[in-house]
Amino acid sequence: MTLCTLEEPVNGGQNRIVTASERSIQLVRVAAEAAAEKLADDIIAYDVSDQLVITDAFLLCSASNDRQVRAVVDEIEERLRVEADAKPVRREGEREGRWVLLDYLDIVVHVQHEEDRNFYALERLWKDCPAIELPDSVKRVAAQRGHGAAR
Repeated sequence: MTLCTLEEPVNGGQNRIVTASERSIQLVRVAAEAAAEKLADDIIAYDVSDQLVITDAFLLCSASNDRQVRAVVDEIEERLRVEADAKPVRREGEREGRWVLLDYLDIVVHVQHEEDRNFYALERLWKDCPAIELPDSVKRVAAQRGHGAAR
């Protein structure tokens, strides 16, 4: 396993070392671009590899309604399959469409209805973990829409 040792600014500019694998970083970036394409909000990725043994990274994003949650999930799955030859080993929450979890082993993607995102506030749990830098295209979509900045 190759580790990525980028220094990423976190919490007021202090740098933390990202130790997630290059493969995990690649998957996060592809998934973030897919989410942005379907207009997901508040796209954030955290390197949780030092905290958890079950995965390297979390990608969090939200959508304004159940239909959009499903559209974001479908796009993420399609893009990861085509661009990274990755398929989820587990998919939970699809029936309700409020919070869908996609487990790719290397990364876990959480697509939440914005009300659930606000209520559960997963970013509070992982805020001490290094943020993973997302592609500029993801940041541009967030800036154009005037919604939560992608990090």
